[in-house]
Parts: sequence; C-alpha cells; structure tokens
Amino acid sequence: MAETLRLSPVISVFPDDKYENLLIEVILPGVEKKDVSFKLTTDSFYVSSKKEGVTYLDSYPTDCPVVPEKATAKYSNGILKVTVPYQKPLEKLVDVKIE
Repeated sequence: MAETLRLSPVISVFPDDKYENLLIEVILPGVEKKDVSFKLTTDSFYVSSKKEGVTYLDSYPTDCPVVPEKATAKYSNGILKVTVPYQKPLEKLVDVKIE
C-alpha cells in the first residue's frame, strides 16, 4: 500500500479593496471539489482535502474577527476562494473601573 504525503496547502489571506471582507485563497492542485472541506470560526479556519497519494491539511488564524455565517466560497481549477465579512468594530467603548 502506498504511503500518503501530508502537506499544508498554499494559502493567501488579504482584505478586499474596501477593507470590508477577508479574502482567503487556498491552492489545492488536482483536488476535486467533493474532496475539499473548509471550516471557519470567528478567528480561524481549517482546510482539509485529499487526492491520490496526497492529503492537504492545516488550520490558520484569521488575525481579525470575521462573521463565519456570512462566508461564501467558490472552487474552480484547484483554487478555493472564500470571502467573509469582518466583524464590525465596537461602536462604543466601555470604561471599565479598575479596583
């Protein structure tokens, strides 16, 4: 039985032009869409996929809080593109009394 190679996928993470959304691109050469899993929390994401002889697997921080429920994703030609809005900053600062 052949051994499976485990690799971290190549990723790019950057804001859109208006700094409203985080854009995530994951390069998964030769992987079919049905074999890709992408999970997202408010502060990190996890990607896993596989093709014959190779498993891509890793997790990454988003560095800024995002709204995972509003994420959209497209997969084409071995590239997963995810767009997720940033959480809005707090409108009001609250002064905390220090004792």
